Amino acid sequence: MNKPLERPGLGDLMKKAQEMQKKMQDIQKQIAEMEVTGQAGGGLVKITMTGTHYAKRCSLDPSLLKEEKAIIEDLIAAAINDAADKIEKGTREKMAALTGIKLPEGFDLPTDK
Repeated sequence: MNKPLERPGLGDLMKKAQEMQKKMQDIQKQIAEMEVTGQAGGGLVKITMTGTHYAKRCSLDPSLLKEEKAIIEDLIAAAINDAADKIEKGTREKMAALTGIKLPEGFDLPTDK
């Protein structure tokens, strides 16, 4: 005679949900504390950002100051975008580790801004 399949109890489901919530909070904290450096112009411009997209540092090579303002502005924007891309990639990797699901490129994740 076959045993009926045992279903997880509500208590088990709640425990698993709480564990998942804790892991998600840990990952969100790791992401917020993450720091990445975006670069442009072969490293002439460097922008350091946190995982919450807060710019902490901007570094310009002194040789760049001889360039036109528009060139410098474009390089700063490119370095910011590079840092943001690195944050998104790191976020996707951390979420994939938690869920076992690889999120596609360009998938927007909710952020606490």
